[in-house]
Amino acid sequence: MAALLMPRRNKGMRTRLGCLSHKSDSCSDFTAILPDKPNRALKRLSTEEATRWADSFDVLLSHKYGVAAFRAFLKTEFSEENLEFWLACEEFKKTRSTAKLVSKAHRIFEEFVDVQAPREVNIDFQTREATRKNMQEPSLTCFDQAQGKVHSLMEKDSYPRFLRTSMKGRDHCPSRPRKFTRLLYTCKSRKDLGRHPSPLLI
Repeated sequence: MAALLMPRRNKGMRTRLGCLSHKSDSCSDFTAILPDKPNRALKRLSTEEATRWADSFDVLLSHKYGVAAFRAFLKTEFSEENLEFWLACEEFKKTRSTAKLVSKAHRIFEEFVDVQAPREVNIDFQTREATRKNMQEPSLTCFDQAQGKVHSLMEKDSYPRFLRTSMKGRDHCPSRPRKFTRLLYTCKSRKDLGRHPSPLLI
């Protein structure tokens, strides 16, 4: 039954996201998350792009402005460490230098995974300990299990709330969805745009 309801729910979310710019082909309310000096192509975020964020969580994560909006939402819930960890893992897997790989792995573990880490993510004991063992010989896949757990948590918990909260009370397609606009205005910086997923990897 849940599987049958999912397409209908996502279709509704896409419809409501489309209302963000029903009077135009662009989403003017997304201008706050553009770079300081965006080029012409970046000045217009199309309705089609925005509505695709409701297709799936992975589609949202594949769009830099979607990531920026989702990060802003997670900050309101004090759980942005989950997204930062996931992004750090994605960047980590691009590492080619063995020496850098080891140091990056330990920094990510100490920042996000270890018990009482500064930005500790919510994972189970078994996953945490398995990741700890992986630190003995770090590899590009050493965070896969933990990253998968965090991805699943965000997809099942934070992502549906992000869609609901962003569109709450906007079923009649107003020209300015104020609640969502306020959310986006909290992610003005280049850091929030995702130029670099984590200061750990600079």
